This record gives sequence, structure tokens and C-alpha cells, in this order.
Amino acid sequence: MSNAVEQSIVPSSNGNDAPAKPDRLKFGSFTFTRSPAGRCIVQVELEFTGKRFVGKTEGQSSPVGDLRLGAEAAMQAVEAFANGGLGLELMGVKLVRAFDANVVIVSCTQRTARGTRLVGCYLADRDAVRGAALAVLNATNRVLGNFLSSR
Repeated sequence: MSNAVEQSIVPSSNGNDAPAKPDRLKFGSFTFTRSPAGRCIVQVELEFTGKRFVGKTEGQSSPVGDLRLGAEAAMQAVEAFANGGLGLELMGVKLVRAFDANVVIVSCTQRTARGTRLVGCYLADRDAVRGAALAVLNATNRVLGNFLSSR
């Protein structure tokens, strides 16, 4: 009796030579600058098929305000990608200490889907403002996936 396992190779192509559809909106860059006067500017850049989508917010710097500006910049970049078609609105941002780590949690809603609340989080031990932007992307991941599949 042989213990050999027969392997079959399945072609990775879908039968035609069309390139695979990109399935992810990528986090391109993040910048946070604070002026001596206490104003801050947050810019988030997302990339999809070589195109860039930018969200930029500006406001008075404060621990909670900086988090909100980071999340709003990411939300603007997502909406720029969707040409405003997702109807996202930021409800809140919170930095909490859990399991010996700093976690940024965001909550947002989608105006086009009443009653839908999206929640995302990100471990943000090094940079909480950047973590707020990434938490927005985590919150909107499924909505973005559905949007991309319907394009």
C-alpha cells in the first residue's frame, strides 16, 4: 500500500488572459504637522490602480481633536475614492487602554444605509493619530469591498 498523495495543479487564471481586478484600496501615506501656534494639518493618501485619493483636514490641536482630524482625513480620502457615493459620516473617535496597549476605536455611519453603524479599531502604541486614520479604513473595509465589487 502506498502513502503517496496525488496532487493536481489548478491553473491560477480564470480561463481568459484578462488581468485580475485589483481588490484593495491601499493606504499610501500619512502626514501630521503641528504649527507653533497650535494648529495641525492631517493628510491621508490612498491609492488604487495608480490613482491617488487625498483627504486633508485642519484644526486646532488637542489630544482628542488630533484623533478626530486623523479619522476625518481618512474618511475624506475614502469618500474621494467613491466620489461621495458611500455617504460616510464620522460619529466618534476614542483612544482607550486595553490589554496593555493603546487602541483607537472609531464609529461611523453610512447615510445611504439607515441604521448601519461601522466600527473599526487599530493598535496605536506609536502614533495614535495615524491609528485613527487606519481605524477608519478598518471600519469601512466591508463597505469598500462591496463598493469595489460593484464597480
